[in-house]
This record gives sequence, C-alpha cells and structure tokens, in this order.
Amino acid sequence: MPESSDGIPSRVTQLLASAGRGDRSATEELFPLVYEELRAIAERFLGKERPGQTLQPTALVHEAFLRLVGPSDRGWENRAHFFGAASQAIRRILTDRARGRARLKRGGSVRAISLQDAGDIAEPARDDELLALDEALTSLAQLDPQKARVVELRFFGGLSGEETAEAMGISASTVARDWKFARVWLHAKITGEGAP
Repeated sequence: MPESSDGIPSRVTQLLASAGRGDRSATEELFPLVYEELRAIAERFLGKERPGQTLQPTALVHEAFLRLVGPSDRGWENRAHFFGAASQAIRRILTDRARGRARLKRGGSVRAISLQDAGDIAEPARDDELLALDEALTSLAQLDPQKARVVELRFFGGLSGEETAEAMGISASTVARDWKFARVWLHAKITGEGAP
C-alpha cells in the first residue's frame, strides 16, 4: 500500500491516528477511504464460499469496520497495521460463522482436509476447510506467534511481503522466511503429514 500521488494513504494514516484518539469525525471520514480495500479482502473470501451463502461483502466490511473502530478504538501505527487488524477481524467473523453453521449441520464436527499442494495455502471454499485452517493457524500461533501473524496478514489481509514487514516492524526477508515456513507447516498440520 505505497503512497499514491493523491495522498490517500497518508490521509488514512492521519485519520487512523485521530480515530485512535477518539475523534468520531475522523472515524466517519475514514470509512469511505478504506472501504474499497476492505471490500476487496471480503470479496476474496466470500467468493470462495459455497453457493447460496448469505453473508454479502458489504455486510462483512461493515461488521469488520465496527470491530476495528468501535467503542474499543485503539491507536493505529499506519495503514498496514490497520489492514492487518482488519484481516484478523475478517478471519474471526468468517470463522465464527463457519463454526455456527457446523454446529447446526453436524454437531460441530470438523474433518481434516488437504490443501492444494505442499507449501500452498488453498483458498478455503467450505466451512470445514476454513475451520481446519483456523485450527492449524491457532496451533501455529502457540508454536510461533510471529509466523502465524505473517500468515494472517498475507493470507487473510492480502498484504504484500513489504507491507507485512512494515506492519510487524520486521524485515521483508524475515517475512519471506516466515511465510515459506508457515505455508509448509500449515499444509502438514492440516493434512496430518508430519507437523507437530
């Protein structure tokens, strides 16, 4: 999310700082500026869900935004930090919905599934795939929180390696190493092919 000639990224950063200090007018001005990026993240995941799903990208964006700037506003260091938190909020919303549907359909049982290829994280197309990925990511977070955060920012947030590095305050080469390790580890964990 590099600086553009129209200054929108720096304006977003300014508004995030103001919103974090409790400025409600900044929150109102912020939403239209971040809406399209949040919607793109939402569409990416909802487009992979089964036909007939009822959650629309607009509703997902609104719910995620309210979680981000609601009563518990916190300060945002920059755009990458905000969109990283947005990716986490979207992950939680989708996982909560998938868990709810699983409880209704199968009493909450979740079966392990495989990802496309070793080292790749497939787009979760069904509730059970999303839940398996969430469970594996939670396990990775217990083993190595930094690697789990890299996955969350890259996969759920759609951030580039450089944006992830900026959001986390680490080098791009560390992000690349963590991303590579995490993809292989998650694949092995989900498929049962050797991850702890």
